[in-house]
Amino acid sequence: MEDRCYDALKLKNQICFPLYACSREIIKQYKPFLDEIDLTYTQYIAMMVLWEKKSLTVKELGHCLFLDSGTLTPLLKKMEGKGLITRKRSETDERNLIVTITEKGEQLKEKAVKIPQQIARCCHLEPEEAMTLYRILYKMMGKME
Repeated sequence: MEDRCYDALKLKNQICFPLYACSREIIKQYKPFLDEIDLTYTQYIAMMVLWEKKSLTVKELGHCLFLDSGTLTPLLKKMEGKGLITRKRSETDERNLIVTITEKGEQLKEKAVKIPQQIARCCHLEPEEAMTLYRILYKMMGKME
């Protein structure tokens, strides 16, 4: 078989690799800022949803974050241990676990508000480039708004 048949297997020809590598690098840029507020990146994105919605089911939170309950459960337990959220069974359907931001979690928002600007400076993208990338990524995720 000719070598060009295997071109599809070259790392440089994969769209997934630069997305993966870029994601890891961006999350690495978040670490010092998140260390200051004692959150991991995954806890931070969960808090962003909670700052916006205040209360939702674990299933809804997982949908927002593209995470399953197996990933969310230990994450939420740690966040509850820090006093940032509460978890409580729904009164109307015990199968649903409701996650609600606490006052302490709400106050953390004030410390986190500068993080997006700090990260934007690390990315070295013009605003138009950032918006184009945003649209393309959400289109790929099937969530274009």
